[in-house]
Amino acid sequence: MDVLTQPPSSAASATAVRSVAVVGATGYAGAELCGLVAAHPEMRLASAMSARAEGGERAATRPGEVDVTAYDPDVFADVDGVFVCAPHGASAPAVLAALAAGARVVDLSADFRLSDPSVYASAYGAPHPAPERLADAVYGLTEHARERVAAARLVANPGCYPTSILTPLLPLYDAGLVARDTLVVADSKSGVSGAGKAPNERTHFGNVHDNFLAYGVGTHRHTPEIHEHAGTRAIRFVPHLLPVFRGILSTIYVQPVAGTCADDVRDALAQRYADEAFVRVLDAGATPQLANVQRTNRCDLAVCDADGVVVILSAIDNLVKGAAGQALQNMNLMLGLDEAAALPGAKGLPGSRTLPASNVSAGPEDASCAS
Repeated sequence: MDVLTQPPSSAASATAVRSVAVVGATGYAGAELCGLVAAHPEMRLASAMSARAEGGERAATRPGEVDVTAYDPDVFADVDGVFVCAPHGASAPAVLAALAAGARVVDLSADFRLSDPSVYASAYGAPHPAPERLADAVYGLTEHARERVAAARLVANPGCYPTSILTPLLPLYDAGLVARDTLVVADSKSGVSGAGKAPNERTHFGNVHDNFLAYGVGTHRHTPEIHEHAGTRAIRFVPHLLPVFRGILSTIYVQPVAGTCADDVRDALAQRYADEAFVRVLDAGATPQLANVQRTNRCDLAVCDADGVVVILSAIDNLVKGAAGQALQNMNLMLGLDEAAALPGAKGLPGSRTLPASNVSAGPEDASCAS
């Protein structure tokens, strides 16, 4: 059996606390992961390190922060799992070092999300740093790859925008309710944390506050990821920058096959995700909002009819379900732990589609959303 796809050993299936390291712990996703691991009943943060060997150390100065040390790959030999939260290109060396040390790895960068190194080179402007490992990586959209994730040594954590778009679309493609050659428009809005912690002119407070803009139209790096894992190039993805810190709301316009209406689409999604802890399909008339998913690992979905066009609304926290939370969900599986351990936002009852009234966005403007 290949070492990169073997299941956890019997020792790893016992109840002993697993130790993990986070590389890139000074970034938004890395810091979020450190906080989630700190609350985990069966996981210990053995090391929080910078992605840099020099100059990346940081002492904790705020509640909830941890001390961050310089990058040290020697640590990998003493842990069960490694989360790599480095930028694309810089992530692959840490991934390879962790794999060589025998650890299971969840990579939050884009380095292992695309199967074709030429597509990676086109999207990210540089040759792929480890093309020989691409075939080993499992794309970790957890609800659609659970068994493969559990057996994997290397999981490529999906991007935040793709998570919000693929979660509602994949069941519809699989059920034949939307043809893969039919045009789909994904109009997505994200908070500024999705751009990462490194400052730039577009995410400067003075340019984000009281502002709203589209960016990367037709060129965003998540586009080829969405196309590959949806199995179609018929999706037009348009990202926007919201003047908020966290959260993504994707509005997805689809034309289902003849004879299929919004109710059919909603029912299909509800059936597919009925037993999933972190995907909630709202009743007709309710629409998701960022406030209901922020700081949770949940994806909230709603389906509406707009004069024969089916509109799907998908809301996630880009730092949790779109990054650190899904990474921990995947690592839980890889280490033989409860998939939902230490993750906020699980549904109270399997199959529940109804939100408490106080959490439903349903005013006069929303009422027409029901089909």
